[in-house]
Amino acid sequence: MFAIVLFSGGALAAAQEQSRPVKAVGRGEIDDQPNMEIKKIGLVVHGGAGTIERSEMTLEREREHRAGLERALTAGYEILKRGGLSLDAAEAAVRVLEDDPHFNAGKGSVFTSAGTNEMDAAMMDGKTLKAGAVANLRHVKNPISLARLLIEKSDYVVSKSPRVGPLFMAGEGAEMFAKENGIELVDQKYFFTQERWNALQKVKESEKAGGAGGKKFIITDQDRHGTVGAVALDQQGNLAVATSTGGTTNKKSGRVGDSPIIGGGTYANNATCAISCTGDGEFFIRAAVAHNVSALIEYRGMKLEEAAQMALDKAKKLGGEGGLIAIDKHGNIALPFNTSGMYRGYVDPDGKLVVEIYK
Repeated sequence: MFAIVLFSGGALAAAQEQSRPVKAVGRGEIDDQPNMEIKKIGLVVHGGAGTIERSEMTLEREREHRAGLERALTAGYEILKRGGLSLDAAEAAVRVLEDDPHFNAGKGSVFTSAGTNEMDAAMMDGKTLKAGAVANLRHVKNPISLARLLIEKSDYVVSKSPRVGPLFMAGEGAEMFAKENGIELVDQKYFFTQERWNALQKVKESEKAGGAGGKKFIITDQDRHGTVGAVALDQQGNLAVATSTGGTTNKKSGRVGDSPIIGGGTYANNATCAISCTGDGEFFIRAAVAHNVSALIEYRGMKLEEAAQMALDKAKKLGGEGGLIAIDKHGNIALPFNTSGMYRGYVDPDGKLVVEIYK
């Protein structure tokens, strides 16, 4: 899913301090003071794209997914409206989704063919172009926070001048680094959910019946894969992105998709936009979807919506289905998808939460 928040800094201040004799500046108006600048904030989140049919969705499941997206939106919005960092907002929104068993990340991660949970995540700071990515995690409660830690600890390794730290860590080494830095680790049992376990059994049974590959079986995208993500714009004009996933059901142990690949499924640059992808990871990596959105804006002068659609179409031509969310430096948003649905939502300019699922 996705969520958006667009607010005028002047309007927020006026609403919070009505007693002050300050003129509120409306969107599109020119204030008497030439140095006054209307600053927008924005937050978009998604909970995965795929074959999501209204006819196959129970009311209870729909309510659960909508509620989860709303909680994620609220968590990020509260940070942004107080003047907080886009990095903080994106991380907070994704942590909410990682803690929700209805989404394929953190607590709700799918199982590998070996019956384990292996999670990937990434974050990127559009201001500095610093990034943090992690993969094949089995015990980190919130993988997105470990990815964030790598951004904060980017000078951890004194191996070059200027100092350069690890950008991408995986497996036991990543979890050791997490433990050394106070990131919460949990027993593998924490990630067990009956629904995800049943999905693994369904795929394995289908495989035995005569197929050879996940998409050839009669299973739902809910059974097969999913991702969560957030892109944010703060009052300082800085962009950030966070993406987290449990991967695909029945994946080979050690498989890594596009979510933690900087430029594949995750990218942010203050000069252009921030992007988080969801879908068939291998195709999104080959098409460098996330970076392509940014590059089309930077080098061809495209508008965000056009660039996002073109980058997604490139993955589609290779065989990749899915979607993406993006926000540019002006607060414009795009959320194209080539499937029947994408869990998404936004906060409109009036502060109202809007959540959508179907096409």
